[in-house]
Amino acid sequence: MQALFTAFRSSLEQFFDALDVEGAQIVFEKIRACTGTIVLSGVGKSGLIAQKIAATFVSTGTKALFLHPLDALHGNLGALSGSDLFLAFSKSGESEELLALMPHVRKKGAFTISVVSNASSRLAKLSDLIAKLPLQKELCPYGLAPTTSTASQLIFGDCLAIALMEARAFSAADFAENHPGGLLGRKMMLKVSDLMISGQDLPLCAPEDLLLNVLHELSKKRCGCVLVVRDKVLQGIFTDGDLRRAIHAKAEDSLQRPMIDLMNPFPRVISPDILALAALQSMESDSHHLIAVLPVVAKGKIIGLIRMHDILQAGLR
Repeated sequence: MQALFTAFRSSLEQFFDALDVEGAQIVFEKIRACTGTIVLSGVGKSGLIAQKIAATFVSTGTKALFLHPLDALHGNLGALSGSDLFLAFSKSGESEELLALMPHVRKKGAFTISVVSNASSRLAKLSDLIAKLPLQKELCPYGLAPTTSTASQLIFGDCLAIALMEARAFSAADFAENHPGGLLGRKMMLKVSDLMISGQDLPLCAPEDLLLNVLHELSKKRCGCVLVVRDKVLQGIFTDGDLRRAIHAKAEDSLQRPMIDLMNPFPRVISPDILALAALQSMESDSHHLIAVLPVVAKGKIIGLIRMHDILQAGLR
């Protein structure tokens, strides 16, 4: 295996050394100027690489799709228009399926670019522009299994995608919008308002309520705290920890004391529009005094409560 890794590294270094960077820049500028869709195509292993690059284009802000040559020849060519750019991947440039398709692509008026290792191939000659990927040899000892060639195609396509991403100022927030199911998407999209407890589920009490009468609310709502509120304005917070400390200090006497005497009158609060990840960071900002709950306040009124448990359950860690 060590010898294969060394050989593969050497082949890729030769690819980078021989790559026509100025030619790649021309390809990039042409793709960047496209006002339609980047339509990628290929057969076999090159087709799989083209599918992956199309997916990367889409997720990073470039409108793209993969079109299989055979599907295109049997009706799916209708997806192509004159404002599109057709990007064909083929190591040899002699794939019969792509060769059969190219005249029809050109008839549609789409600009064509072939990504090939043989600039003299028929596919290259049928294209408006060529992206030549230098290839010394495949890693396969018989030179048959696509290895170095597909790695080169993938590198080229990924570099195009990221260059387009940067040119279009595609941000991490934009990326997250395209990946709502992924960890980054959740981190960048989920807000406090999406996870907070609200309405009838909020554990509430008044400042004059006795601790004895608040225990039911504290236990029933299972939030680890009660919010001390007057006219929807937060007065303070009383947590499970405060309960333990109060009983330990005053025993039964504490049960007859009003919440205004027992609560924390200066609780840390958070806005509903803040990212849930920021709420978690706020809870953990003091390693000596971790917070498990944060009251949610908007326009001076209490509207919710967010718990560390719910943030972690959402997979933001």
